[in-house]
Amino acid sequence: MDRKEHFKLLANYNLRLNHQVYTAAATLDEATLNKDLGAFFGSILGTLNHIMVGDLFWLSRFETLSNRYSSLRQLTDIKQPKALDDIIFASFEELHFNRTIIDHIIINWTHDEIDNEDFKLDLSYKPIKGGTGSRNCAEVLAHLFNHQTHHRGQVSTLLSQHNIDIGTTDFLIDIPDSTPSL
Repeated sequence: MDRKEHFKLLANYNLRLNHQVYTAAATLDEATLNKDLGAFFGSILGTLNHIMVGDLFWLSRFETLSNRYSSLRQLTDIKQPKALDDIIFASFEELHFNRTIIDHIIINWTHDEIDNEDFKLDLSYKPIKGGTGSRNCAEVLAHLFNHQTHHRGQVSTLLSQHNIDIGTTDFLIDIPDSTPSL
């Protein structure tokens, strides 16, 4: 499997898991979603916002790599963060709506626009804390998905404190079975 196919799988996994997390979180009221539970970003809503903030920062940086990334240009329609702990969407409903848009942008970008040649490029960017950075495109995209997975795990723990199970989280079920059919 080449890198593009791998990232397409990760984008599909991301869409599935975010759907599961947001469906589970939607069973809670706004007060519970906003309650500080001692997590790094405080609440369920704070942690979900942080995932969105990370996605918006990185996806807007990826947009600078190529003018072929028309799906990433849609990011200008979404409120942009200024800091990693920004609560860019104070209501769960608005956050959920925008999460769905971002997930479909990621699907379109990974499935239809970015290619294996792009993965060889370096992504130059300005870190939030200042200075400059440059990293390999493929490795930064892997970081984007890893960041989401890490913080979704935190949200899963916060939801389990309310006896809410988000369902199967294993990436394995998204990987095609290569067993030969008989």
